[in-house]
Amino acid sequence: MAKITKQEALDYHEQGRPGKIEVIPTTSYSTQRDLSLAYTPGVAEPCLEIESNPEDAFRYTAKGNLVAVISNGTAVLGLGDIGALAGKPVMEGKGLLFKVFADVDVFDIEVNETNIDKFIEIVKAIAPTFGGINLEDIKAPECFEIEDRLKEDLDIPVFHDDQHGTAIISGAGLLNALELNKKKIDEIKIVVNGAGASAVSCIRFYMTLGVKKENVIMLDSKGVLNKKRQDLNEIKKQFVIDKDVDTLEEAIKGADVFLGLSVGGVLRKEMVKTMAPDPIVFAMANPNPEITYEDATETRDDIIMATGRSDYPNQINNVLGFPFIFRGALDVRATTINEEMKIAACKALADLAKKPVPEHVNAAYNVTNLKFGREYIIPKPLDHRLITNVAFAVAKAATESGVAKRKITDWNAYREELDKRLGYEVTLIRNIREKAMEDPKRVVFTEANHFKILKAAESVILNGIAKPVLLGNKEEIRQAVEESNLELEKVPVIDPKSPEEAKRRGKYAQIYFEKRRRKGVTYDEALELMYNRDYFGVMMVESGECDALISGFLSKYADTIRPALEIIGTTNSQKHIAGIYIVITKKGPFFFSDTTVNIQPSVQTLVETTVLTADEVRKYNIEPRIAMLSYSNFGSQRGGSPKLVQEAVEILHRDYPDLIVDGEMQANFAFNPELRKKKFPFSKLADKEVNTIIFPDLSSGNIAYKMMQEIGSSEVIGPILIGIAKPIHILQLESSVREIINMAAIAVVDAQCLAGETCR
Repeated sequence: MAKITKQEALDYHEQGRPGKIEVIPTTSYSTQRDLSLAYTPGVAEPCLEIESNPEDAFRYTAKGNLVAVISNGTAVLGLGDIGALAGKPVMEGKGLLFKVFADVDVFDIEVNETNIDKFIEIVKAIAPTFGGINLEDIKAPECFEIEDRLKEDLDIPVFHDDQHGTAIISGAGLLNALELNKKKIDEIKIVVNGAGASAVSCIRFYMTLGVKKENVIMLDSKGVLNKKRQDLNEIKKQFVIDKDVDTLEEAIKGADVFLGLSVGGVLRKEMVKTMAPDPIVFAMANPNPEITYEDATETRDDIIMATGRSDYPNQINNVLGFPFIFRGALDVRATTINEEMKIAACKALADLAKKPVPEHVNAAYNVTNLKFGREYIIPKPLDHRLITNVAFAVAKAATESGVAKRKITDWNAYREELDKRLGYEVTLIRNIREKAMEDPKRVVFTEANHFKILKAAESVILNGIAKPVLLGNKEEIRQAVEESNLELEKVPVIDPKSPEEAKRRGKYAQIYFEKRRRKGVTYDEALELMYNRDYFGVMMVESGECDALISGFLSKYADTIRPALEIIGTTNSQKHIAGIYIVITKKGPFFFSDTTVNIQPSVQTLVETTVLTADEVRKYNIEPRIAMLSYSNFGSQRGGSPKLVQEAVEILHRDYPDLIVDGEMQANFAFNPELRKKKFPFSKLADKEVNTIIFPDLSSGNIAYKMMQEIGSSEVIGPILIGIAKPIHILQLESSVREIINMAAIAVVDAQCLAGETCR
């Protein structure tokens, strides 16, 4: 990671709107009536309800999703006691992380008070505002007493992240490192350099995981905490040992684990050499660890190394914990964050590191293929699955341990709620994947010499979505698999150009020749085409050797679709096909059609596209509510594309009376049911929420989905080819691995439908 300059950091915080967070209204406020409801006189009603039943604050206010990040600035991340006001940028930053990672709202509160009793009274006095309290950057040992007393007096979660966050995340890393090294947690020797809040909490938490107290040696800046020391506070006295060991150099000999929460450079290479076989070094001093990653790995090739830095493997970062711990606690209205919830978070993190890593994580960290192992023992902060895995585990642990006021009865629905909260995943995508997993089909990937295709193939295998068949040069594919450490050993690889495929090429050529001989194709021309991977792959589907095809990653859409039309054909008398994109938004999925095939559709083409699209949407257990777009509304223009759409709508209303479709209409009326009902109450769509959009031409459809993808930050799935007789799907150029996986799942489910199995 490039070095951040002082000016760059200052500009980031100053330019535009100063700071990093703001308050945004969540209800309407555009009319006088809105303001009267928001404030006086309307606001009196919820006030009276809350007066009668304090729990109603969770119904009528933001309390249930609001956390206070509170600090007195006495131990600000590596800066020390700089005061409450100087610590405000850090607290704002914490608020930003809460919001972007777990959709938790935050007020940062800087308290200019170092007296423990007064500080506690201040926090208790403002506690009714919040659903939880995150204590931050308060020095030890005061932080221990402050947290303990607040937890005892308040009925909302109180969590000192400097203590427990580091403990939970490093605990997950420790569990996985021990699993890799085949060591038992109750037998390991741990040396802890540092005796502040984080170090003490880490060891306390490790003990709940199974570490034996007698196997721990702790040091502060003056040396080992042993019986010779007469300068220890009550917290440090808990970790005193009766051994003749005074220095880190003495303590580290034979140690299985080094935990550093101190200062940079204190752990030397010579010390690491004296550690036990397969040592684990967590050097978490920031910005400079107790020993550099380079020095540690150069000294021992059997080491598992973690730091607090993002530019090295295995970053122990508190953002892996606190947003999701509070998310789960808030969602069940937990009265506290107990040990059961912390252990659940720790184990959820450890388990997530063992699952296949999504492409967006690899891309974010500029790596090719992260896998559970010595350089990947803990998930990355940008892994979108954290909210679902960690928050879910915390909420469940809170419920099972009896500290949850809100009981969740449908845990699957809660998982879906977490999926939707940040818009990274939706029920629709998961349902498609789960349906595919019920009966994985054979999917041929025609461009298997590219890493993203290979990575997607690995993922569909590991997740049980499909049975891939790879087309391409065997040696190139083998080399790419080995270089990227992909698990594709048992996947069939076929080279259409190889001599060993001569017989199959001949068979396919004969089939193609018989289909196209009256269209000017000779057998020799047919045979030549079978060297082309797209023609060869489509023939594999046509002959039944594979069930579906994925192509188009590196080729033009038209070039890829041509073999499918020539060999497989269409499902309708008009020989009509179209392309759909599913656009995933926070409002739900929208189906955009036609976005890929028909440049200037005729009236009949618009009708066919609408009918084919409606059939496809129903496969997803969604009733299509279709708006046919143009630049005018209901006859206000009499020519051009509006007239074509008008005529198509007339045919649809006449021939398909049960189809919920109307137009022509402008996009704002399509997406705004209130506006549509007000202006056009006669519309067949009435005040229904539209979920399917038919565009009047290819330009508008293609532009619209790409704008949604880039500017609207929507996830886009497709193009889904409709009207083709067998499952053939053409990727966008340079699709992401995630997009390829989604298309493979759709292809599998299409193949299931074709085979007579229950559709989506």
